[in-house]
Amino acid sequence: MSDHATNPATEAFVAHRNLLFTVAYEMLGSAADAEDVLQETWLRWIRVDLGQVRDQRAYLVRITTRQSLNRLRTMRRRKETYIGPWLPEPLLTAPDVAEDVELAESVSMALMLVLETLSPTERAVFVLREAFDVSYDEIAAAVDKSPAAVRQIAHRARQHVDARRPREVVSPNETRAALESFQRALATGDLQGLLDVLAPEVVLVSDGGGVKQAALRPIIGADKVARFIAGGYGKAVGALATVPTVVNGNPALVVRLDGEIDGVLALRVEGARIIGLYYVRNPEKLSRVESEIPLTLR
Repeated sequence: MSDHATNPATEAFVAHRNLLFTVAYEMLGSAADAEDVLQETWLRWIRVDLGQVRDQRAYLVRITTRQSLNRLRTMRRRKETYIGPWLPEPLLTAPDVAEDVELAESVSMALMLVLETLSPTERAVFVLREAFDVSYDEIAAAVDKSPAAVRQIAHRARQHVDARRPREVVSPNETRAALESFQRALATGDLQGLLDVLAPEVVLVSDGGGVKQAALRPIIGADKVARFIAGGYGKAVGALATVPTVVNGNPALVVRLDGEIDGVLALRVEGARIIGLYYVRNPEKLSRVESEIPLTLR
């Protein structure tokens, strides 16, 4: 694409690329698949007669949405045979994203898991309307439905998500404090310190994809989660280290074993305590984090 830097189609695509990537990622939960969708969007976009396009942003979002819907249906078949719990691919986000409560929540692991319970069309409508405030008419064109039908789908999806999404808004300072307490307890092997920072109803979900060892079901309850974590650290062969970062708009830890990335642990905090832990160990979901994380954090 660099050979066509002055091409109007290229300029329009580059100008909206971040938006298109986020749309695809929120629909798919996979940065790798989102990048593939962007490539497919580009190949279709360069064949479009720009003279017939009134709103380039809307047209690009329409292409991206349709390609994401196609891929989402394929991914659903893959997930049916996935070993153990499935978690979204961790997405490194700028630290200031965590200060933007609305944006951080829209890509959080917790919400991404809720979106997994929607149908492909419901997910597309919800993402476009709630996260990007796309008009009902534009969404209708993207999903091949009438505006009236899209309004009904949006209402149904919003009710579904609202019944399951995190309700409490936690300040970034509270979240960072919980993360620091958790990290300190891990480093010192302090089981009581872990119990103190975990909410009684905490849930840990780990994703190894059948490649790395992980719990095959969510672990529920502070005592069980603390003992699972402490046991895992105690059995590790090699030097374990954790480095704070920001993943999906929220503080997280990159876990390294003998310098190599072992996983990414994202946290959800409510009431100054950790209520959700999402540990991605599947190597296929970690390559982007490994390549993009700053050298100072490695």
